[in-house]
Amino acid sequence: MFRFFSEVLKRIEGQVGGLLRMVDDNRYCIDMLTQISAVRAALHKVEEEILRDHLSHCVADAFTSGNVSDQRHKVEELVETLGRMTR
Repeated sequence: MFRFFSEVLKRIEGQVGGLLRMVDDNRYCIDMLTQISAVRAALHKVEEEILRDHLSHCVADAFTSGNVSDQRHKVEELVETLGRMTR
């Protein structure tokens, strides 16, 4: 699964490099804003997939373990993370 994230992040890295070239070349503002939007959307997709993976594995494992302390920790960690993601 993390290989997928690595490949997507490398593609995003290429998009950011393209954006940097656009800035250096004084490209049209709307074109740069469009590129920024594409980068943001790609990052959002990676963020979603990592969150899904975390819920499916880390959080689910805490709940199947029966360890109440670990369950509480995972829930608190998730709430804090979602709060940061929505700012």
